[in-house]
Amino acid sequence: MVVNAVELSRPVVADRIPSAGSVVKLTAEPAERQALAERLGVREVVSLSAEVRLKPVAGGTIIRVKGHFTAEVVQTCVVTLMPVPEHLDETFEMSFAPDIGEEGEVEVDFHGDDPPDPIEGGLIDVGEAVAEHLALALDPFPRAPGAVFEPPVEPDDAGELPASPFAKLARLRENGG
Repeated sequence: MVVNAVELSRPVVADRIPSAGSVVKLTAEPAERQALAERLGVREVVSLSAEVRLKPVAGGTIIRVKGHFTAEVVQTCVVTLMPVPEHLDETFEMSFAPDIGEEGEVEVDFHGDDPPDPIEGGLIDVGEAVAEHLALALDPFPRAPGAVFEPPVEPDDAGELPASPFAKLARLRENGG
């Protein structure tokens, strides 16, 4: 996770989170939404708001993060290139722990929970966490209503493609027409 990301940075000092936990509410400003749209490759992030709860666990060495966000985005249809509005209403969970660097090892269980993200510089950037989960929630192949992909023309049984307009013009030129 990148701390102090330009698009939507909301850093929280990890060791100042009370044992009862804390809540961070955020609403992306117009410049942040524009920068997020560029980063995510979408036409527009119309709105983005989130509520993120942080709570120390395991004696305070791990910070558990539970978030919920809603967003209105406009993507581009992969078939027609028309705008496709999308409403997102998502929850996410993740955890953070001090960065152990190269000195320690993290054992990864591919069937278990994700390992904790590192707490870098004593900060947890909840804005970046929201931005990452927004990216994951986007439809990777947005389509406008009724948009249908027409595959390219396949060769016929004789193995020849239909003549292109340029091939037809070349034949006319050869035939003096």
